[in-house]
Amino acid sequence: MGLIKEFKEFAMKGNVVDMAVGIIIGTAFGKIVASMVGDIVMPLIGKIVGGISFTEMKWKLGMSPDKKELLTGELLEKGKELTLNYGMFLQTVFDFLIVAAAVFAMIKMMNTAKKRFEKQEAAAPPAVAPEDILLLREIRDALKSG
Repeated sequence: MGLIKEFKEFAMKGNVVDMAVGIIIGTAFGKIVASMVGDIVMPLIGKIVGGISFTEMKWKLGMSPDKKELLTGELLEKGKELTLNYGMFLQTVFDFLIVAAAVFAMIKMMNTAKKRFEKQEAAAPPAVAPEDILLLREIRDALKSG
C-alpha cells in the first residue's frame, strides 16, 4: 500500500498536473501549426517554386541491384527505384521553424504582459488600513498600556 500512496502523492503534485496540461495543449497546438504549414504556408511556397510540392521532391539514385533487407527491416525488392527524399526533410525543417517562431512569439507576449503587470503593481499605492482598523489598533494599544 505504501507504493500506491507514494505514487498518488507524486501524481497529484502541481508540477505533474501542470506538465500534463501543457502536453495536451502542446499536442493540440502542434496540430494547428501542422495544418497551417501543410495547408497554407507550403502551398504558397510551392506556388513560388513552380507548383512543386516539397514532399514530392527527391533525387533518384537509380535502381536497387538486388533483393535485400534494409536496416529498417523493410525488404528492398530488386529493380525498385532508390530515392533520396530531401523534400520530406525540408518540410520537417519548415514545420520546426514555424513552431519555433510561434512559441517564441507566445513567450514574448507573455513576458511583455508580465513586465506590464509588474510595473502596475509597483506603481500602485500601498494599501492603507481602513479607519475602523486604525481605531481598533489604538484601542488594543491603549488596553496593553493601561
